Order: sequence, then C-alpha cells, then structure tokens
Amino acid sequence: MTSLINQVYQLIEPRKIQISFQDISLVTNKVIVRPTYLSICAADQRYYMGSRAKEYLKKKLPMALIHEATGQVVHSGTSEFKEGDNVVLIPNTPVVSDQYIAENYLTSSKFRASGFDGFMQEYVEMDSDRLVSCDGIDPVVASVCELMSVAMHSVTTFLNESHGRREVVGIWGDGNLAYMTALILHYLSKNTKIVIIGIDPYKMGFFSFADKTLQFDDVPEDLIIDHAFECVGGQGSESAINQIIDHINPEGTIMLMGVSERNVAIPTRMVLEKGLRLVGRSRSGREDFVNTIDLLKNYAEFEEQASKILSNVVTVSSIKEISEMFEQDIKSPFKSIMKWNV
Repeated sequence: MTSLINQVYQLIEPRKIQISFQDISLVTNKVIVRPTYLSICAADQRYYMGSRAKEYLKKKLPMALIHEATGQVVHSGTSEFKEGDNVVLIPNTPVVSDQYIAENYLTSSKFRASGFDGFMQEYVEMDSDRLVSCDGIDPVVASVCELMSVAMHSVTTFLNESHGRREVVGIWGDGNLAYMTALILHYLSKNTKIVIIGIDPYKMGFFSFADKTLQFDDVPEDLIIDHAFECVGGQGSESAINQIIDHINPEGTIMLMGVSERNVAIPTRMVLEKGLRLVGRSRSGREDFVNTIDLLKNYAEFEEQASKILSNVVTVSSIKEISEMFEQDIKSPFKSIMKWNV
C-alpha cells in the first residue's frame, strides 16, 4: 500500500460539517498521525457558531476545525518517530525562518483551523518537527497542550522581559487561559504572589493554588500589583485593562492575551504616566510545546492540576456526534475533549 484515503471533517457553513476525501502518500519523509483526542477551543466555536463576520467565514471555509490535539503515529518517514508513538500535534507550520520574529508571529506561517485544515481528520500528515512526544503523559491532558503552550509562551516572555520585582502579579480572567497562565506562573515563579480577578465564583474556586481570588466588581482600592496578565478577551478586556492600569505599579508589564474582535479603548495617558509596557502574546512555537511537555513530565501534580479544567470527555464517531459535542461545549465551564473515533 502506497497511500491512504483520508476523511477530512470540514465545516462548510455554520453548524454544518461535511466529509471530504484526500489521498495521503505513504512514500514520504513526513509522519502520518491518527488523532486520538481533540480539544475544542473558543476559536473553533466562533467558526462553528458563525460568530465571525460573514466575509471572514467566506474566506476561511470550508475548513476542518480543531488546533489542539494528541495523536498516535501510524506511519513514519523519519527515524525520529515510530509507529505507535503518542504525540502532541503542533498547529503552527512555519514556511520560513526569521532572525528576529518567532515562528508563531510570522505572517507567512500556516496555522491549522485558521484558514488551513485543522486536526478534525482521520489522518494528519505532519512534518516531524511539528510533533512532540508525549509518551508517559495522560493523552487527554496532553490534548490541551496547545493551550498550555500559549500560556507557557506568555509566562516565559514575561519572565524574560519584565523587571525583576514580581512580588505580586494579577491575572484578570477566570477561564481556561487564565487558569493555565496562573498555573504555569505558579510553577515557574514560585516566590510570586498570584491574585486572580474574575467574575465567576464557581470557576475561581478551581484556582486553589493562587494566593487570592477577587471579584472584578469588588476589587479593593488598595490592591497594588507589580505586573499583570489580561486573559479576558472580548469587550470585557477593555474594563479589565483599565482596571489593571488603575492598580499596577509604575513601569509594570501588562501581558495582553485575550482576543477581542472589536477595538477596545485604553487610557494611553496613564500608560505614559506610569511608563507601562504592554506586550501582546498569542499562539506558540515548538519551544513552548517542548517546555510544556517537560513541565508535565517533571511535576506529577502539575498534570493533576491541569486536568481539573477538563469538563467532559466524550467519544465521537459521526458528524452527528461531533455537532452534538460542539453544542454541549457552549454550556461547559471549561474544556470539552472529543475522543476521536471516526
């Protein structure tokens, strides 16, 4: 056998998925992976529900969703992997390298499930450097490695670029991104006091490792932080950023991570007055995946804490079950994982 017939589950319009077929050659130096667990992201939901602008959807669809996944190697054209290896799939595929710009920010890079087919396929053909071994790690937890890698990317950037006074760091947000960012900061900057500012008491109850949790509308005036992470996104990011600027010390660093479809107003006068540094961070590169896997392997309790935001894991084997999973995920407080059995 020299090729495989691959089934690709593409979103062709909001809430409508259709199978297309592609040939995958086995005479290749690439690695063929069978996805095993797929994690639904808010970005996938925006496509599935059609909440993006119609012109934007028209440019992107049809397209297979999902950019967070683990898989098992079924064929390897390289000695780096062998059949049966469990791997995390890296969705970003750079086509050039740049001395100054990271792979995840190059406009030429191809990002799966954002204009290019994601991992909702029977098989995925990957370059070997777009895979990281996750043998020994629970594959369900590893399926959210992309989310963790984005948090890792932001935290390591913060530790490299912010000034060294990190006694108190505020994290605005109480969702998946805020949780993973806070958790990774907790492990990489052990002497930092972490304060969570959110709106959902239930979600904030999961941040047991944080030093303090506060309701957004009940933040005391005397709260002073050295730096902050904004993980809110949407229109709520405007209020979050403004509140951060009110409470941050001069020359602090604000890591902007929440995605907003619309422009938000920022009080630049206070940014200038306080000499603040605003740093945008999104997506991640291979190094961030490797660092995340290392953290999972070195700290058993980190894997256990990361698993707390896995709200449900459901086996899917048909388009109907995939659609049902997306509909259920809307009501889920944290992450929904599909055990991929198509």
